[in-house]
Amino acid sequence: MFFLLMCLSSHVTGLHAFSATTKSAAVMVPEFSGADLTCSYSADFGAAPRIEWKHRDVWGSQSSFVYYDGKITSQYAGRFTQYSGGLRINSTLRKDTGDYTCEVSGNNGYAEVPIKLTVLVPPSVPVSRIPSSVTTGSRVLLTCFDKDGSPPPTYQWFKDGTPLPEDPSKFPAFKNMTYKMNAQNGNLDFPSVAKTDGGQYYCQAANGQGSPQRGQTVVMEVRDVNTGGIVAGVIVALLAIALLCFGLWYAHKKGYLPKMSQSKPQSSVYTQPTYRDEDDGEFKQKSSFVV
Repeated sequence: MFFLLMCLSSHVTGLHAFSATTKSAAVMVPEFSGADLTCSYSADFGAAPRIEWKHRDVWGSQSSFVYYDGKITSQYAGRFTQYSGGLRINSTLRKDTGDYTCEVSGNNGYAEVPIKLTVLVPPSVPVSRIPSSVTTGSRVLLTCFDKDGSPPPTYQWFKDGTPLPEDPSKFPAFKNMTYKMNAQNGNLDFPSVAKTDGGQYYCQAANGQGSPQRGQTVVMEVRDVNTGGIVAGVIVALLAIALLCFGLWYAHKKGYLPKMSQSKPQSSVYTQPTYRDEDDGEFKQKSSFVV
């Protein structure tokens, strides 16, 4: 039993604990400032392990090497510097936001550590789409979007200068409104717009960086369906059709329209050629017939 324990102890001592760590797995810095992404590793990789850095953009659609084969790649050269223990960005840009991975390999071991970098950018004036006139009962969608803010901003809608709550049913002053608001994507949706939904609307984007930015104010007017106008339009169309039919009938009766000619079969006449009578030298026609 003692011999077995000694063997197990010797086996555990001989294991390699390859590992890589970072001081901060989430780094947030203002745009144009410096940022350090630290990466330390255990001694099990040897004196000169292979280090690689990768970057995946904030949308997760593109991944590229930052540091590869002992040097910064051309895409990041000039702003990025690799040093013992990390990667430094001299002047961050909003496009640098994303997920970085430090990969360490050596002595048949491998480890990696992920780091999330967020470059802080205030929102710009959001682009909003608000219809100026809608009809009652129809679905109406108001949109608001800011392309610059990092992290992505949240959105607040205002009606007549008053902020709209996300759930209007919980507030007596808004219980008659029919909207659904999404603060994450900036949509303000009216499944069935009512007269009480009319008013002045604008949206606001904020992400904690700089001042909130306000979009353009637009008056949305909610009108009832013009049933009288629809009926009048149908009547006018029917009268126009009736007048056209009467005009065609009258022109036909007066003979102003060309009559369609009836095709009749024409008779064909077949005539035999004349020939010279051998007896008296005169030309005579022997016979003919009509078809």
